[in-house]
Amino acid sequence: MTAPLTTRTEIMAILENRGYRATTPRKTIVELLEGKREGFTAEEISNELPEVGRATVFRTVKLLLNAGVVCRLNMLDGAPRYSLSSVEHHHHTICVLCGNVGEFRAGNIENLMRALSEQIPGEIVGHRFEFFVNCQTCLNG
Repeated sequence: MTAPLTTRTEIMAILENRGYRATTPRKTIVELLEGKREGFTAEEISNELPEVGRATVFRTVKLLLNAGVVCRLNMLDGAPRYSLSSVEHHHHTICVLCGNVGEFRAGNIENLMRALSEQIPGEIVGHRFEFFVNCQTCLNG
């Protein structure tokens, strides 16, 4: 996974620009997330930060999702996981063994979407592609 382009300072500025205060619990959550290289759940973050209230963790993850700072990943079992976003429009690879999340851009997917838009009645307003993989690290194990 590439390193997130958004730093904790930038993330907090995004929240402040949306009218949210830069509270100590939010700063603590953002600091932890900045170092994450694999996908995470709000529950995992809550468990890693027992000093921060569970509801605060869940609300903060939702704020970050709504602000476009984190991406929601739909796992094979239907459970949501999240990752910090590093590029504007991108797609994900998710290792089913270790949970590592990768991001990539693919022009051919965008070309396919344009071609499909001619065959799909209505207007396509978005799409999401997630590839579930055994990552190279796990394969080299």
